[in-house]
Amino acid sequence: MIRSAKISEIPDILRLTKACASHMIEHGIYQWNDQYPSQTAFENDIARDELFVLVLSGNIVGTIVLSTLMDEEYVPVTWLTPNENNIYVHRLAVHPDQQGKGHAQRLMDFAENRAKEMGVSSVRLDTFSQNKRNQRFYENRGYTKLGAIYFPKQSAHPFHCYELVL
Repeated sequence: MIRSAKISEIPDILRLTKACASHMIEHGIYQWNDQYPSQTAFENDIARDELFVLVLSGNIVGTIVLSTLMDEEYVPVTWLTPNENNIYVHRLAVHPDQQGKGHAQRLMDFAENRAKEMGVSSVRLDTFSQNKRNQRFYENRGYTKLGAIYFPKQSAHPFHCYELVL
């Protein structure tokens, strides 16, 4: 079941994202670190009702943020649609023990269906340039790879922006 996250679940969500960060680092992908994602980011996501969790057998195994706010890093990107009426996917994570079971697909299906229900023109996101698995995941879902952006607190490597026109 995918549902809105609760403030009391932030410790569980942070454990999940820290497990994901460790798993990526073990595979040479330095996408997330001790500073990101943060408790404050998740608190803000919940305050805006933008944080969702995938719960199986009472345990949070995945999370996703669906935001209508465009981060300033995205401004220089040449998007396929105008910068209005879009939804942005952030902090998609599935616990390493649960990866490879279709849970990320379920979370993205949820995001795209919610975007269609909201009547937005596109779904936008970014993924780390060194994370080839994620790039293939989004490209296989029909996302178009666009420009690169940088998050210096996370990595010296760029993040690739993607967009799916609905």
